[in-house]
Amino acid sequence: MIKFPGFRGYRCACYPVEPARPSPRNAGFRGCRYARDTVMFLSFTDTDAVLRNRVKSWEDESVDNRELWASLGMDLGKHDEFLAPLPGAYTNLFLERSRRPRAMSYFDAVVGDIHGIRVKELVAAKENGHKVFATFCVYVPEEIIVAAGSACIGLCAGAQYTVPAAEKVLPRNLCPLIKSAMGFKLERICPYFQVADWVIGETTCDGKKKAWEILNDYVPTYVMELPQKKRVQDNAFWEEEVREFAAFVEKETEVKLTKDNLAEGIAKINRKRAALKRLAALRQASPAPIHGLDVLVINQLAFFDDPERFASRVELLCTELEERVAQNEGVAPPEAPRILITGTPQPIPFWKIHALIEQAGGVVVGEETCTGERYYRDLTEPASNKDGMLVNIARRPLNVNCACFTPNAGRVKDILSLADNLRVDGVIDFTLQFCQPYGVESHTVAKELEKREIPHLRLESDFSEEDQGQLKTRIEAFLEMLK
Repeated sequence: MIKFPGFRGYRCACYPVEPARPSPRNAGFRGCRYARDTVMFLSFTDTDAVLRNRVKSWEDESVDNRELWASLGMDLGKHDEFLAPLPGAYTNLFLERSRRPRAMSYFDAVVGDIHGIRVKELVAAKENGHKVFATFCVYVPEEIIVAAGSACIGLCAGAQYTVPAAEKVLPRNLCPLIKSAMGFKLERICPYFQVADWVIGETTCDGKKKAWEILNDYVPTYVMELPQKKRVQDNAFWEEEVREFAAFVEKETEVKLTKDNLAEGIAKINRKRAALKRLAALRQASPAPIHGLDVLVINQLAFFDDPERFASRVELLCTELEERVAQNEGVAPPEAPRILITGTPQPIPFWKIHALIEQAGGVVVGEETCTGERYYRDLTEPASNKDGMLVNIARRPLNVNCACFTPNAGRVKDILSLADNLRVDGVIDFTLQFCQPYGVESHTVAKELEKREIPHLRLESDFSEEDQGQLKTRIEAFLEMLK
């Protein structure tokens, strides 16, 4: 039985069994032979010249990520312990699967050096006078950050390993997403936390609102207040909040936002979202041209990778998948149950639910989540001047139907639309434990799915492996019912 992050008790085939920590040379997990081979593959294929040169530099100079991590003040012992199982788990869940698209090799390489490649770029950017803003939510307007020449990155979460540390300052009966992220900072395990100049929080739930106050003791934290309704006055309130954020970014970066740089920032982020939309549309095909688990890791990496490079790699993957669709090739049999996942986000490296579904013979064809459709569905509309651009930047995220809003009928419409367009056989409504907004809203979701006689299953879990057997049994029974 596969064990998932936090991976407690997992024995990684790519590291010696007895030592709890990997060799110091296993930076990220580039020491894993599969990840190393993938990086070498990238350096000899049609990768863009910049990335090819970077890979060659890393290989030729034997860059040691540990020196980088030490310079960021990370706890190397705990970091080693956390990363140790990841190569074996990733190999098992991803690399050993058959019929994976060739273009997935790029994303495998990024995961293979998840705490190295991008972190080096961010450190270099800071050395050149740029800022790094770490965000936790799809409502933060990354277009503004990119327009100012800064980097917008996600935060580490999705692992049980850091939860105990967070429970020293947070209640145990709190969302594991908040606890995991807090623990990464308290334990000094996440290089993205360490390299960030600012964390940008938001008020999508009460747990986050209060957690930001504590996090601010460890890293400067700016909080955007999100309205709880979508009336005209709420839209005006959010627009003003976005303007204040733009002024904050200008002050911190010492870069004045203009029509030109805002247009460039919008274009970069729109391209990334458009590439993900193209990928999502290809999942309508039967048989499915790509595993849902592979798409999940792509969506997770969208919050970390350079936006332009990431978009080009997703576009390359889509071209390959379009060829598969034209040839009626897939990764699962046409009769495999097609599943839509809805509910709470699933940050890297949380792959448990997708993996259990696809190991049981289903195929995940869509996600109505923040690590899915909510992130990329809508693009920011263009405008002819700076003021219009800020208005449109504010408008786009209010189309996202998070459970923090009331009423939230739009989310049910989104789920039903996806179920229809993706021709799903069933919906799995997944909620992280103690997530009150999505937990309560599960009742409404279930009621509407029942009205339309769409089979559905409600699951609740955290980032641990303790309930894996129970989840496996319930998922297998659900899929069997769909056949």
